[in-house]
Amino acid sequence: MAGERLVKLTIDTDAGTISRDAGGAAQTVSLYGADAFEWLSEQWVKVGWNCMYYQTFTWLGRPIIQLPEDLLRVQEVIYRLKPDVIVETGVAYGGSLVFYASLLKLSGGRRVIGVDLGLHDLHREAIAQHELAPFVVVVEGNSVDPAVVESVRAQIQATDRVMVVLDSCHSKDHVAAELEAYHPFVSRGSYIVATDGIMRDLVDVPGGSPLWLTDNPAAAAEEFAQRHPEFVLEQPPWLYNGSGLDKAVTYWRNAWLRLSSDGQGTPGDFR
Repeated sequence: MAGERLVKLTIDTDAGTISRDAGGAAQTVSLYGADAFEWLSEQWVKVGWNCMYYQTFTWLGRPIIQLPEDLLRVQEVIYRLKPDVIVETGVAYGGSLVFYASLLKLSGGRRVIGVDLGLHDLHREAIAQHELAPFVVVVEGNSVDPAVVESVRAQIQATDRVMVVLDSCHSKDHVAAELEAYHPFVSRGSYIVATDGIMRDLVDVPGGSPLWLTDNPAAAAEEFAQRHPEFVLEQPPWLYNGSGLDKAVTYWRNAWLRLSSDGQGTPGDFR
């Protein structure tokens, strides 16, 4: 493990302080302040990922393999944007499809399109029988296969406001290919989200891999933003913030790519 990734945290509950030593640069702050929250959150996210904490939740009966903090943040964006269609690559148990479908039903949206290489019969049947099945369409096949992309396109109307979430294979090359394939569907002011950039922070945990330092969705999103300046890589604004915090606790690091309202990459609100 590279020396710059070595971090030592020392918590002193008697003194109410936390000390952080990163590569010889030591700092001590209040245990109950914003810096401490950020430092502890970084470690909590990594430990929780390794313990598969994110695999302990369901949404309306279907397992949803997501960090709850990310689900709350994405619902804020969906409520604000009110898309007609959400495209998600990577279906797994269908929990995310049901989650997005429930939000679209409440906000007047039309359809969630899920793309997956191949669903287990049990999960396919469960999705088809769910109460929100009328809001869900599943397209099976490789998400970057041109025929699959065209099948998704056929489900989208010219007037639809579209948001895209990429959550299938998380290799840099695959995510890069998905970004190129699906970004034309994104409406101005809306997002294409390359989830799980947290991989680059997991190289030193037992279940991680040193290869993830460069082979991860965040790297693909960053390079995409350089090739496509009309997309802005950003953390979506929080609708409410009564704290002194400004960084999300998330698996979706450097994930959110917003197509600017004017198509030129300049800042803008939802239109």
